[in-house]
Amino acid sequence: MTDHKTGTREEWLAARLELLKAEKELTRRGDEVARQRRELPWVRIDKPYKFETDEGGASLADLFRGRSQLLVYHFMFGPDYTAGCPACSSIADGFNGITTHLANHDVMLWAVSRAPLLKLQAYKKRMGWSFPWASSFGSDFNPDFSVHFTEEQQREGGIEYNYRREKAANARRALEGRESRKWRGSEETPDAGPESKVAAMTGTDAATYTRERPGMSAFALEGGAVYHTYSTYSRGLDALWALYPWLDRAPLGRNETEFWFRRRDEYEDERKARSA
Repeated sequence: MTDHKTGTREEWLAARLELLKAEKELTRRGDEVARQRRELPWVRIDKPYKFETDEGGASLADLFRGRSQLLVYHFMFGPDYTAGCPACSSIADGFNGITTHLANHDVMLWAVSRAPLLKLQAYKKRMGWSFPWASSFGSDFNPDFSVHFTEEQQREGGIEYNYRREKAANARRALEGRESRKWRGSEETPDAGPESKVAAMTGTDAATYTRERPGMSAFALEGGAVYHTYSTYSRGLDALWALYPWLDRAPLGRNETEFWFRRRDEYEDERKARSA
């Protein structure tokens, strides 16, 4: 017998109609926020960022590939990683099917990471992805857009991520802003938290892992000039995570009491390990 509240179909319908009011209000509010997002002032970019792509070297303007709009997902894959961040990998699983639709709406989508291109290509092949992925290795692109930080910034509390400055103690907190606050180890035993486990999944330690951060940025190309129009980080990425809207409508919701997700080719290994 379920512990959840139960009722008649009539009671369910009455409650559902009340919820519908809230959902419609949320939709209208989302439309208004999207309008405000589009009205942000554009900032011209004059720095000559360089990237490595499957087709060779490229500038930021080259990434537009003839379109007027560019969306970049800042994928956590640092030069010292042996595999991409599993959370970013989960988000990127949704990219393949939408790139063609976006391109036909005058929008180009790229993932960008600091790892060398050969690492990105090998991981992309493993995951079966076809979306374009560029390496920003050796470029200021990631630090300039607040998705890469130095050891010194970690030690001295110089990390400014998601539009606020973190304390030095927060440098380990890879999943800041999500429900992982209750998953962490303590300051005395940080390796007991999930960050070290997630870092191990990328072949690194927690400090190295968290020097990279996830995010997305939008750019416009007009009159030969590139403009930065928008960036979001942390839970601002939830809307890009294809599985979350589905989980939010499942009976138990996200139900995140631990770091539960894996790369999609690892779930079977996890089940075998648990049953052994």
